[in-house]
Amino acid sequence: GNGWKVSGSVRESSQIPKLREEGMNAFVFDSQEGDQGISELPLSDATHVLSTVPPGLDGDPISDLVKTCRHISWIGYLSTTGVYGNTDGKVVDETSPINPSSPRSKRRADAESKWRALFAQDALPVHTFRLPGIYGPGRSVFESYQDNRLRRVEKPGHVFNRIHVDDIVQALEASMNKPNPGAVYNVCDDLPIEPSEVATYAYELMEIKPPAHIPFEELVKTMSPMALTFWQDNRCVSNERMKSELGITLRYPDYKSGLKAIFKLLR
Repeated sequence: GNGWKVSGSVRESSQIPKLREEGMNAFVFDSQEGDQGISELPLSDATHVLSTVPPGLDGDPISDLVKTCRHISWIGYLSTTGVYGNTDGKVVDETSPINPSSPRSKRRADAESKWRALFAQDALPVHTFRLPGIYGPGRSVFESYQDNRLRRVEKPGHVFNRIHVDDIVQALEASMNKPNPGAVYNVCDDLPIEPSEVATYAYELMEIKPPAHIPFEELVKTMSPMALTFWQDNRCVSNERMKSELGITLRYPDYKSGLKAIFKLLR
């Protein structure tokens, strides 16, 4: 819509027909598998580029490609609040030091530096957006419940921020309308909270008696190394810069408003 001509990449070819129906030009790109079509993207004519591709073991696969953009007015890179590492629950903002605690977050921090260098050295209009856990329709605790994966994990004082996908879109559009090359924004909700609270509220909405809490110490024994990295860091993330600079009012400022809206769609 809005007169935009959109091209983009997907991980699996099965996702292409739906996007083409919506008028988008889609290509398969898997950073693990190599190119498979990313070179077909009309980057040289692009005015706006958004990279959501996570860095692989060899680093960021996209940042060098944007150097071919001749008409670019905005570039967005979606990173993660994981780059801040663990602060034992203290608040971080965009001026806080980068201190990643897992190899995955370290790769993100390295990728961020690479994108920032495109701004500093190549004068490209790069904006960095640091995201916490993303949720939305089709990607929420309700799906975890259906897959029998919804647990009430008890780890008092360990909090996470999250962000609804609609609010990510809102932040990106606001930035496109008001570019500030070199800027970094935390795109997250107003309420860092223990995950068990989120699970409890989901059960409340579904009107199902919640199962007993599982102590984190118990769960650790069966957790994959990947799952464990999510629990390494405990921090509260400030979104003040996003709200003040981009003039955003979050549609879903906390997990309750977000889950309520998703649950309505499921009924």
